[in-house]
Amino acid sequence: MAFREFDTPQLSRRSLLRGGAYLGAGALVGGLPFAGAALAAETSWPAVTKLVTDYVGSRKLANIVAAMGRGQMPPEVIAAGMQTIGTTAAADIDSLYRIYSMTKPVTGMATMMLIDEGKLGLDQPLAEILPAFANMQVQKTYDGGIGAGDLEPAARPVTIRHLLTHTAGIGYTIIQKGPIKTAYEDAGLIAGQVSKLPLPAELGRGKPVGSLELFADGLAKMPLVAQPGTRWIYSMGLDLMGRVIEVASGMPFDAYLKQAIFDPAGMSSTFFTVPASELSRLTTNYGVVGGQLLPIDPATNSIYADKPAFPFGGAGLVSSARDYDRFLRMLLGYGAIDGKRVMSELAVRVGTSNLLPDGVDLKGTWVDGGGFGAGGRVGLGDQAGTYGWAGAAGTVGFVDFRHQLRATMMTQFMPDSTYPLNDGFRKAVASDLVAMAGR
Repeated sequence: MAFREFDTPQLSRRSLLRGGAYLGAGALVGGLPFAGAALAAETSWPAVTKLVTDYVGSRKLANIVAAMGRGQMPPEVIAAGMQTIGTTAAADIDSLYRIYSMTKPVTGMATMMLIDEGKLGLDQPLAEILPAFANMQVQKTYDGGIGAGDLEPAARPVTIRHLLTHTAGIGYTIIQKGPIKTAYEDAGLIAGQVSKLPLPAELGRGKPVGSLELFADGLAKMPLVAQPGTRWIYSMGLDLMGRVIEVASGMPFDAYLKQAIFDPAGMSSTFFTVPASELSRLTTNYGVVGGQLLPIDPATNSIYADKPAFPFGGAGLVSSARDYDRFLRMLLGYGAIDGKRVMSELAVRVGTSNLLPDGVDLKGTWVDGGGFGAGGRVGLGDQAGTYGWAGAAGTVGFVDFRHQLRATMMTQFMPDSTYPLNDGFRKAVASDLVAMAGR
């Protein structure tokens, strides 16, 4: 991948140019009738269509909406199922989904815009923006003790690059174990939300602090779980970037995303809080328990109808397949969509390239064998030219620059490890691309 040779403290535009029952009150719904939105008799994406109809038709999932696009052409929509089981509102390209970690690429691209404007540097120390992150301490043993004797000084500063690529050594309540996980939870360093209903620990996220500033200040007091720049560890780095963006832009994080990305890209259905006027489009999120679907965040009483404790830059957005397709189309257009430039071509090229620090350990991680850009996985080798990420409730979105492809899949179930849907979607897309090439 290009754009790797950034070894200066700041990444300016000039240097960029050089770089080339327990689920609560919901009723068991697995036995209710499923109905699907009508599918086209002929489709360019037969394998994707089969995947969608098989999962919904077998009652494994309430709905799936896929938006498949080539170049700047309008997307082809493949949809089946109802927004909520037992209702008559069919899921479609404008239905709203909790996209969780698919928020990370959005935050990543917002960061690239500020780097492009010279307000941040890719290799700028985080402490220059948030001074509390100077002189960080690090656990000597990953997920070990957090007492003074269990810690050592950070060997190097945490940088913006580290935050974007999950190499800062910051942990995650959904990943860490032991004392550091407990310390995060006790301090309200929670980066996401699931439901108003009481949930088991594996699905719930806890109660977060009340602002991005408090989140950043609290995280600065915690030890890192690994030395910065040495290991890929899925983290709250992109949530912390929300506070960095606030300071660098001089605007609230959510307001900056709206002004810089959502409005110019025509993403009118992407929110941290779903407005009351749009709740009729919100899907229900389901937990899969014993092969049955139970509503864990009902559309009629969703936590996403209320303002969150703070805008979660790593997992907080609700969006539609239409809107996320527009985000991907903007990336595929190297920053432009419908004749309007949202971000520079160079910022897109760098943000979707491999930004991992040299020598970082990827062994056994979700990105082993690949790279990582600004908030999303980057393909290498025969997968070169791909960029994207998935969400905790089964959503996924990616672009493939080599094939001028964009692909979005929306559904809602937790945990997303219940079914191999993410991998199945990617394989179905690849199968259809091979068939297209043959035709």
